[in-house]
Amino acid sequence: METIKTALFETLMESAVPDGDNGYIFTLEGKTYRIRDTLEISKIAQDHGYIIIY
Repeated sequence: METIKTALFETLMESAVPDGDNGYIFTLEGKTYRIRDTLEISKIAQDHGYIIIY
C-alpha cells in the first residue's frame, strides 16, 4: 500500500526561518534548503512527494 503524504502550506511556511540575507532556510525530511522566496516551498514539498493543501 502506497503512503500519501499531505502538508498544509501554512504549516510548511512556519518552518521557513529567515537567514539574515534576504532569504530563508527551510528543512523538510532532514534536507535543508536555502530559498529566496517562500513560494519555493511548494515545489520542494512536491518534489518530496507531498500533496499541498492550501
